[in-house]
Amino acid sequence: MCGRFTLMLDANGLQVAFPTFTPPPMVAPRYNIAPTQPVLAIANDGKSKIDFFLWGLIPSWAKDPSMGARMINARAETLAEKPSFKNAYKRRRCLIPADGFYEWQKGPDSKDRTPMFIHRQDRQPFAFAGLWETWHPGDENILSCAIITTTANPLMAPIHDRMPVILPQSAWEEWLDPVEQPPAELDKFLRPYPANEMAAYPVSTLVNSAANDRPECVLPA
Repeated sequence: MCGRFTLMLDANGLQVAFPTFTPPPMVAPRYNIAPTQPVLAIANDGKSKIDFFLWGLIPSWAKDPSMGARMINARAETLAEKPSFKNAYKRRRCLIPADGFYEWQKGPDSKDRTPMFIHRQDRQPFAFAGLWETWHPGDENILSCAIITTTANPLMAPIHDRMPVILPQSAWEEWLDPVEQPPAELDKFLRPYPANEMAAYPVSTLVNSAANDRPECVLPA
């Protein structure tokens, strides 16, 4: 799964990294983004806008928004089948900007877990493949999203057996096409990112607490 990530950019940096999309005016660098928190995402709604979504997808038919806390990730292999994700996969896809993510590597003792920070080798920002939904409790509209995961590449495999889907920039336009797409046309994007373009290193256990959201989280341990 992918349960924590970073986006260490302000609004200007976000505009440079995603030049064809309009960012919100107030964006603070984030070093330890956790589920149920607001995250930035680009929906395929034709608006070319970067907006805030809750991390944890709340299906439009959900009776309780707490359901979103269990839907932070969506497995690529079952997107077309799961009731919570299949309609969003065809109609409501998004990009989720990031520049790194965390995963916990098991040690010899099952209770011993080392937090690892994974990023592109060139340290450039990237985009997770995601799904989004709108939930309507009365007059409100709550936007929410989930990160799609796939099998681990050779870099990730010793750390965890899953990894988030990272889309190359060449795939952004097609992924964000607002026209309904059959799963067969989209599955080609849901593959592991090349291991030789990524790097990983251990970091402090500061990241274990979502209350810690500061630059020290990404420093090598």
